[in-house]
Amino acid sequence: MKTIKTIIFDLGGVLIDWNPEYVYLEVFNGNREKMQWFFDIVCTHDWNENQDAGYPLAKATEERIALFPEHEELIRMFYGRWEEMLGGAIEGTVEILKNLVDSKQFQVVALTNWSHETFPIALKTFDFLHWFEGIIVSGEEKTRKPFEDIYEMTLSRFNIEANHALFIDDNLRNIKAAKEMGINTIHFESPENLEVELKSFGINF
Repeated sequence: MKTIKTIIFDLGGVLIDWNPEYVYLEVFNGNREKMQWFFDIVCTHDWNENQDAGYPLAKATEERIALFPEHEELIRMFYGRWEEMLGGAIEGTVEILKNLVDSKQFQVVALTNWSHETFPIALKTFDFLHWFEGIIVSGEEKTRKPFEDIYEMTLSRFNIEANHALFIDDNLRNIKAAKEMGINTIHFESPENLEVELKSFGINF
């Protein structure tokens, strides 16, 4: 069994529940089909991820409005009501994080795809974000997962040995990229599953 010295947490979908549906499902009067069309065609996942890599929110918004002027009001909501898309902490994972930090057995850091413009809101909202030794925020670094450079940056900045690190993320694409870097991984599905997976690495609390 490999000795794990560092645990790297993703944030959104692992520790923090963020979902644009919290705004748009109401806006579309519960019509999931119309809402999904909007996410597939107008404010897409790829478009939002571009802002996670540091692209300015205001510029991205105006460019999208230029493409879809008939949806201007809906497009402005995406970042205008971004805070309402925060659904709260995923408490089971927060408890696991606390136990890992309190054990003082591991270096615990975070690596997140997140706009540098909205991340300060999360820092004010969630106290547990201040428990980490450090956080790599993609928007601040002008790159994002799953690109190799952000993993290299994380390893270098915190003096992490890849084979002694364990990366937790809910996105399989990001997990695959970390594995290719020689980092041990857990694909996050639920706090309960995470606890089981951590035990498989000999991590008990």
